[in-house]
Amino acid sequence: MKDDCFVCGRIKQIQDGTNPYFVAELPSGYAVLGDFQFYHGYTIFLSKVHATELHELGSAKRRQFLEDMAIVAEAVYKTFKPEKLNYELLGNLDSHMHWHLFPRYADDPDPKNPVSVIPPEIRNADSTRPSPEQLADMRNALQAELSKLQKQQ
Repeated sequence: MKDDCFVCGRIKQIQDGTNPYFVAELPSGYAVLGDFQFYHGYTIFLSKVHATELHELGSAKRRQFLEDMAIVAEAVYKTFKPEKLNYELLGNLDSHMHWHLFPRYADDPDPKNPVSVIPPEIRNADSTRPSPEQLADMRNALQAELSKLQKQQ
């Protein structure tokens, strides 16, 4: 854990039981719902290892991280039923590896383009924060689907 890392801080909140967006722990990381839900079901998969690039992980840890991400993505897809799922592992702002999983729907404002075409002040507006009840419903549904998928492994 690094003191100046935003993602490490979020992981510390999970470990302390204070992160309301936490969904599930997997062998290589943590699934969390996004703070903002402009894209309903937006989920992030945080690596347990503070690394910047995939190649920094040994082959076994890299395979596990990619497999776990795919399981989280499948759970997001089955839970929220989008038309398409966008995957991003950027690290330009927060270098600690984390996947962004964006469900995309036919009624998206710009469904054929990357999510970044929607300005952050719109995607991350307070109006896109889920209420505590909405967050609990989303978290419970995603947890149930993840649990089913993990039992199939």
